[in-house]
Amino acid sequence: MRTIIFGLLGLLTITPAMAQASDPQPSCTMCQGTYIPAEEIQAYSKKAVAERRVDQQVRDIDIGKVHIALGVEHRGKLDKPGAHAVAEHDLVSEVYHIIDGTATLKLGPELVNEKRRPADEETVRLYNGPGNNADEIKDGVSYDLKPGDVVVIPAGTGHLFTHIDDHIDYIMVRIDPDKITPLKDEAASKAYLGDYLKK
Repeated sequence: MRTIIFGLLGLLTITPAMAQASDPQPSCTMCQGTYIPAEEIQAYSKKAVAERRVDQQVRDIDIGKVHIALGVEHRGKLDKPGAHAVAEHDLVSEVYHIIDGTATLKLGPELVNEKRRPADEETVRLYNGPGNNADEIKDGVSYDLKPGDVVVIPAGTGHLFTHIDDHIDYIMVRIDPDKITPLKDEAASKAYLGDYLKK
């Protein structure tokens, strides 16, 4: 009984010290939030359609332990994918929020006939870092996407649009814990958009 009491007393004296040592602090010290107005997102959509762009990075933000990036994506009609259309990113995970249009997306980790993406490719340098392209996803799972749907694609997971009815527009959030992609702020975004913000 005496051993149990002394043991409990010992825990009571250690617990406050342990609690203080494990007191969490913000992982992003004195960081400001980021606001992106709808007009800016719409300008990216206009630029995508006018210039036939698929992938555009709106912001890339350091939030302490990770970089978070926001992309605006527009893809036109697709009857069937071309060669090496599967994408996989080694270090960056992605979350899609479908805004408009419908499409079929296949996901899975087993790539068929994979080929390393060139290090100097724009998307590798600026958006989603190193990874592979492939011809197919073995035993992949297909999803029919519609407005409002959300898709989470972990780093290392292959993804492939196998069909797009007319178009699909979506917001993409990229999670970059290794901070491999360059930061992009509001000023850089406005410079990139140019006159599209005024149209």
